Amino acid sequence: MAGEKKLYIKTYGCQMNVYDSERMAEALGGSGYAEVSSPEEADMILLNTCHIREKAAEKVYSELGRYKDLKIAKPDLKIGVAGCVAQAEGEEIMRRQPMVDLVVGPQSYHRLPELERRAGGGVKALDTEFPEEDKFEKLTARPKAKRAPAAFLTVQEGCDKFCAFCVVPYTRGAEVSRPVDRIFREAEDLVERGVREITLLGQNVNAYHGEGSDGTWGLARLIRRLAEIDGLKRIRFTTSHPNDMDDDLIAAHGDCEKLMPYLHLPVQSGSDRILKAMNRKHTAAEYIRLIERMREVRPDIALSGDFITGFPGETDADFEDTMALVREVKYASAFSFKYSPRPGTPAAEKGDKMVDPAVATERLYRLQELITAQQREFQNAMVGREVSVLIERAGRMPGQMVGKSEHLHAVYVTDTVAVGDMVRVAITESATNSLGGRVIR
Repeated sequence: MAGEKKLYIKTYGCQMNVYDSERMAEALGGSGYAEVSSPEEADMILLNTCHIREKAAEKVYSELGRYKDLKIAKPDLKIGVAGCVAQAEGEEIMRRQPMVDLVVGPQSYHRLPELERRAGGGVKALDTEFPEEDKFEKLTARPKAKRAPAAFLTVQEGCDKFCAFCVVPYTRGAEVSRPVDRIFREAEDLVERGVREITLLGQNVNAYHGEGSDGTWGLARLIRRLAEIDGLKRIRFTTSHPNDMDDDLIAAHGDCEKLMPYLHLPVQSGSDRILKAMNRKHTAAEYIRLIERMREVRPDIALSGDFITGFPGETDADFEDTMALVREVKYASAFSFKYSPRPGTPAAEKGDKMVDPAVATERLYRLQELITAQQREFQNAMVGREVSVLIERAGRMPGQMVGKSEHLHAVYVTDTVAVGDMVRVAITESATNSLGGRVIR
């Protein structure tokens, strides 16, 4: 379209950042921007950043450095940084990279069109406040374009847990839950546009406490309400904290057919001493009992977790407690990382208790070896079984289509099926990170 401006967004990190990038693109769409797939085409480049992983800020500065020649060649090109690194670094980003025109924190995306209008021509725009207004209510309504069959929907943001290693409470703010009616309207809109599976997102999603017409709703009640939407076939949620897995949410895994048998429930360590130092406010035994209760209501549930090795003060005995917990739980998948300090967090101040990086790395490799073996065992057990697969995209091989099972496994088939189809598949093989099978007619 003549006069249309082009927007390139690069997204780092979690599913919530993917959701936020979509909302930002829609907000800027009202200012005449259309998304493109490369920075070379763009009139505006936006980095949606994540502060969770090691050296996150330095990776952003490195990425910005790659755009220097583009900015020289196209002086009117606008470059923005959004997300958690933007929140944490603020004006420092503009100081270190003068070519950046705007910086916006994750609570101010609804102000992005205004910031974009102000920025450029040497004028900088910065907004890293935690505004009182609801950014979701202010964001531009979505166009009625067709959507992929699986979508994310943010229902909660922020965290009040203040784990000693985590920057989320400082970059995303306190826990805030969206009202029930707004979530329901967005879910209905997604389904009208072809979505069959919705993953509810939050930094601490099972702490959801949104306002409904008759008071405050928890996550389980919200899930049951969403399950009433005709055309919505599947519901998932992530990420959860063990302390917020209440009785109703546990029960929902047994009585809500549309809630998938998959749960990502981070524990971080199997050592009570380290859990206390992390400010997790639960013990390993409490976590394991929670897993037992989940399996009582949903025996086939696939469990996923998060782990940190080399947390300050972690001893060999502490690490062996983690290995023992993993052996007892038997995960279908898990994410594991070597501890790295985040400036401003309590754990970063424990320099005298830092674990030798080589030791932390060796522990990480041992842990990942165990988790990989458990993942392989879980996948191999699927061979010979029938699963339901939501087809999401074409595969790499001619005629191949790929989708997700109830347990979040990637499943590939070579058959005449279309994106959006829900099909029964007999699993015939297990690959490294996927399953293969044939469609049952």
